Amino acid sequence: MLKIVFWSGLALIFYAYLGYGLVLWAFLRVKRLFKPVHQPESAELPEVSFVVCAYNEEDWMRRKIENSIAIHYPRHLIQFCFVTDGSDDRSAELVRTYPYPPDLRWSLLHQPERRGKIAAFQRAMQQIASPVVVSTDANTLVNPEAIHQLVRHFADPQVGAVAGEKRISMAEKDDASSAGEGIYWKYESLLKKWDAELWSVVGAAGELFAFRTECYEPVPSDTLVEDFYLTMRIAQRGWRVQYEPEAWAAEASSASVAEEMKRKVRIAAGGLQAVWRLAPLLNPLRYGVLSFQYISHRVLRWTLAPLLLPILLVINILIAVEGSLFYQILLLAQTLFYLAALAGWFLEQRKLKVKALFIPYYFCLMNWAMYAGFVRLLRGKQTVIWEKAKRAGE
Repeated sequence: MLKIVFWSGLALIFYAYLGYGLVLWAFLRVKRLFKPVHQPESAELPEVSFVVCAYNEEDWMRRKIENSIAIHYPRHLIQFCFVTDGSDDRSAELVRTYPYPPDLRWSLLHQPERRGKIAAFQRAMQQIASPVVVSTDANTLVNPEAIHQLVRHFADPQVGAVAGEKRISMAEKDDASSAGEGIYWKYESLLKKWDAELWSVVGAAGELFAFRTECYEPVPSDTLVEDFYLTMRIAQRGWRVQYEPEAWAAEASSASVAEEMKRKVRIAAGGLQAVWRLAPLLNPLRYGVLSFQYISHRVLRWTLAPLLLPILLVINILIAVEGSLFYQILLLAQTLFYLAALAGWFLEQRKLKVKALFIPYYFCLMNWAMYAGFVRLLRGKQTVIWEKAKRAGE
């Protein structure tokens, strides 16, 4: 019985992190034999609202404004909206006093009270009349062709939202968590590309995404990962969420392991909250391929996979002590993996970098964050007003 549990759990963990990617690759190889991949057709450019929500981002605000207005899109078809609610630094002042070109349409929303990004974004949505909204974070830089690349997908009437690509800017001196974050997002980007080709992206990252205004519905005010929840609700209601790697937003890696853990824990808490609120999506009889993608790409990573890791280690020990050489070798492999992660943490504290340790260290960091996020969610300690994580270079 222990061996059945062990191998079933090991198979599930492998599937959650790597196997799903292999299954996607195989499915798409077959699909392309019958239906070749087609690039989205060009269509008449829609009017777009470009929304930037910022909290105390004075160090980024001027760069963000310059980056935003440099985007290659007809000026008469784009309205920029900057929301700085709750900021008590110079963020609002920088937006208000920036020397914009005379033909640029822009607006500033600011109120002293800080109620979180969701409330700020929904204040902006109340003033939007354009058919398409593009949302991006204040501490990211977007490529000039981003909007063109995003909106071309709306030529397909089935597409309700489009996820851009998140890129992590890594320097040679970055630590293990930073490098691990970059590797993780490269793999995530590949999975999103394949998810979109199969049917739909399973949630967009808030760094850059676009959606049809008609698809928007207000997000519950206590939602912790509003970008994921918003785009998953669009998919749940029958629209497709596409992926556009040529529309990207680059941000610096976290300044340290502690700062990265802030992000991971709050995202973990938000992911678990989303699993509960999107429970109907767990029914493949109703949602078909979308349920398969959602469970495989997100739910297993957020629930069963982290839970099984310590269980498998204990089971492996129980079987190995019976004298089986094969299971003793497996136990040794597990032990070496966790020791490599521990060594990565130890060297990190001493500012030493060993690239071979990046992956086990970051893998354990992510899964530990799931436990911490679960505890924080149960205790009601995670609110929509998040503590900002510092980025490298700040």
